[in-house]
Amino acid sequence: MATANAPASVRKVKALAVPDAEQANATGLPKATWAFIIGFTFGIVFWVIAALSWAGIFTFVIRPGTAVGLDSAIDWVVFGLLATMMPYGMVKSRQLSRVEKIEERLPDFLRDVAEAGRFGMTLPDAIIVASRGRYGLLTDEIKKMASQLEWGVPVATALRLFEERVPTPLVQRVVSIVTRANEAGGNVADVLTMVAHDTREAQLQVKGREISMLTYLTVIYISFGVFLVTIYIMAAIFLPDMITAGAGVANSSLSGQGGLTLGFTLVPQLFLAFFVAVIAHAVGDGVMAGILQKGQIAYGLQHASYMLIGGWLVMRFLVPVLAVPGG
Repeated sequence: MATANAPASVRKVKALAVPDAEQANATGLPKATWAFIIGFTFGIVFWVIAALSWAGIFTFVIRPGTAVGLDSAIDWVVFGLLATMMPYGMVKSRQLSRVEKIEERLPDFLRDVAEAGRFGMTLPDAIIVASRGRYGLLTDEIKKMASQLEWGVPVATALRLFEERVPTPLVQRVVSIVTRANEAGGNVADVLTMVAHDTREAQLQVKGREISMLTYLTVIYISFGVFLVTIYIMAAIFLPDMITAGAGVANSSLSGQGGLTLGFTLVPQLFLAFFVAVIAHAVGDGVMAGILQKGQIAYGLQHASYMLIGGWLVMRFLVPVLAVPGG
């Protein structure tokens, strides 16, 4: 009741002081969490369809000629994995990319604040002056912090709210150092200059690590592609010859007399084993690629989704269907 009757300026300060995280909690779960919940729900539906297909109750097949049972059930298992991994990986990785772009311009902002502080401005005034610059995606957060300072929010509170809106280790470390330096007094501009330099060096180290890991990321994709090509060659050349040779031996005089036999009837099961191996490699290699590249599981799920889509398309539409004569 007291808030409703407060002056407009006071209500404005209170509104600006509310962090985005609290507003998100008031309106619902984060987008990444919603993406995972919805995707996992669809994944369960696909896995139920896979179970029904395996049991022979659901007979719809994606590719004509696919046998109803385990072969047709694999498609729905793949769809369930994609529904579980891809929405969360895409949404979360997009959020992480946005945070990276915000952090990328943080040293420039700190350097401008330091330059304004060298002219005798206090830290709040220096932040307000520096907020007139352009810092990419960081600009909106800086303007929001400057608006809070203009409406009377203490600089420590404005910095804390900025930290809550961009909750990354780098921002948290910078805000902690700047807050302590401001409370201790002295020349804050020198502290900001050193923090800006240290932040830039940390970002360069991260970029260097990503560049060095790019080689391993390329190797993972190439090895997965070679694995798919190997399976295609075996299914297109070696396994059909094995089926033909096995059928010939079965029809010859050597069959049934303790002579030579070939288990050519198990070739379709071998194809299913290859399909399962492709799924396992796509998920495992994709997650490893994301962790090596960015150190985040969300990027790994994104890579795993791309590799799983590629592997499924190759196995289902490029690799020939292996059929045993009379089977």
